[in-house]
Amino acid sequence: MAGSNAAIAKPAVSTMAMLRRLWLNVHLWLGVGLAILLIPISISGGLLVFHDDLDALLNPQRYAVSGATVTLPPSAYLAKAADALAKEPGRLQVTALRFPEAPGQPLQAMARAQARDGGGRPRFLTVFLDPPTGAVLDVLDFRASFFGFLHVFHENLMLPQYNGRQIVGWAGTGMAILSLTGIWLWWPRNGALLAALRWRRSPRFTFNLHNMLGFWIAIPLAAVSITGIYLSFPQTARSLMASMAEMSPGGQRGGFNSTVVARPALTADAALDRALQTVPGTKPVTLSLPTQSRGSAGSGRTDGGAAATLWRIQLERTDNGEPAVVSVDDRSGQATVNEARKTGDRAASWIRWIHEGSHSGPVWAFIVFLTGVFPTVFAVTGIIMWLRRRADRKRRESLRVGAQLRPAE
Repeated sequence: MAGSNAAIAKPAVSTMAMLRRLWLNVHLWLGVGLAILLIPISISGGLLVFHDDLDALLNPQRYAVSGATVTLPPSAYLAKAADALAKEPGRLQVTALRFPEAPGQPLQAMARAQARDGGGRPRFLTVFLDPPTGAVLDVLDFRASFFGFLHVFHENLMLPQYNGRQIVGWAGTGMAILSLTGIWLWWPRNGALLAALRWRRSPRFTFNLHNMLGFWIAIPLAAVSITGIYLSFPQTARSLMASMAEMSPGGQRGGFNSTVVARPALTADAALDRALQTVPGTKPVTLSLPTQSRGSAGSGRTDGGAAATLWRIQLERTDNGEPAVVSVDDRSGQATVNEARKTGDRAASWIRWIHEGSHSGPVWAFIVFLTGVFPTVFAVTGIIMWLRRRADRKRRESLRVGAQLRPAE
């Protein structure tokens, strides 16, 4: 009976306490188990937020422009880029011209190697050009560069053949769970929110640092993680988005295996003029050269059944910054404004911008940068807290066993 009474007198564990222990274990083992993946993925993503700024700091020659005004016609810049690429190994062809996004930035001519007979990965080069003079500032092999490595690593861990992109997506799922469970664990059990915002919730520095930084970054970190999941599973994500909002057909635009037309009927200058006349009040963003491809969606067809060769010019309205895309038929010179982006397309763009920290101002860019830095702090402090907890548990167990073995006085 005494044993029964003792069992009855033992306080029951509340449901809230059981849930808290469950989420603590989930938070702990996810953090420990995924730390080796989450740390490099997060750091690489944080650095990529300030890709252009860091690249200008590390490679000032690429941005040493003599002025901000684009004075030459597109054909002149393309010719300068072609001359520079002629000195590079391999059969390289310019595919697009990107105009400066802001004053003081260079033009960029994008190029790739033609398909190799033996297969293999294509090369992608960027020629940096001075806007006023067209002088070549630098030629960059993107894949061989530091930031090229960061982009590929952050996207697929350099393991595209082993579903690296999906691995990153599942790691992002773990990060989202860590963020949300962290909010649950941080939330004060006595409801004293203001007291919980104070630094000294514990006499230990690592605990306070983990909890304080975790609270302030948890929601942005969850947002960046969830958008990263979307980007890691593009086909599934596109199907999901299309089920909720209208999206444009996912047609190809030439593709990596398409070949740029060797002798187009129109010049780049004429194609750009047609586009600017079709959509007045705009400025050029990119000019993509026409490619030879068959059956590209939205490309049109000639009577012979071959797909039309189109110049694709992306413009930006000078009054509100809205994009407009114009396709110019290389044979007829007819310019067509592409259909306006649908709701689903805009939502997909916003998801990418949220994840990259772009198009939303410097404050959000800095917050996204912090979501790349803080996971390392969380991993280190979390492991220290876990090891200390294990040591405290062993010490208490040792004292309990010692007390039981100590002879009664």
